[in-house]
Amino acid sequence: MIEQWNELENACKNCHKCGLCETRHHVVFGVGNPQADIMFIGEGPGENEDLQGEPFVGRGGQLLDKMLAAVDLDRNRDIYITNIVKCRPPQNRDPRPEEQEACMNWLRSQVTLIRPKIIVCLGRIAAMKLIKPDMKITKEHGQFFKKGNLIMMATLHPAALLRNPSAKPGAFEDFLKLRKFLDENYLAGTPGNS
Repeated sequence: MIEQWNELENACKNCHKCGLCETRHHVVFGVGNPQADIMFIGEGPGENEDLQGEPFVGRGGQLLDKMLAAVDLDRNRDIYITNIVKCRPPQNRDPRPEEQEACMNWLRSQVTLIRPKIIVCLGRIAAMKLIKPDMKITKEHGQFFKKGNLIMMATLHPAALLRNPSAKPGAFEDFLKLRKFLDENYLAGTPGNS
């Protein structure tokens, strides 16, 4: 187990554990505050993320930033954002189970070093991998699950909201529930409280 953040990031960026390394431009390790109480975890980088080396920077990332800002959260200050797989699957296909497994130790190490209180899964794949294998994202998004010392919640993936704008209000409700949960449980030091 790697115990230093920079060492973990450097090791991850030199990973060749699965075939995704052959087509990547960048390993997308993550971005945000590594001391954050909240982690957002998606499934894998898309084209923009692969080119820039940062998660959620395309249109979906812009939508995510707007929803975060609406509940007084900032990606650089309040959260850490990463993905299950750190390299882009070709044509943005779903990451295969073996690719997810090859990357899981990177994610476990990130979670261990950050020690978040809450993990928000962005989309079906992350929710099924991290919360429960039979997760029904369209029915169970916005619900809180306790796993060990962690509180977990899933919401719809920003890219899915761009494809299906009628789902945006329901997803935004998830962000409001997250804000309410933070205010009720972690009042001290939470943005937006005076």
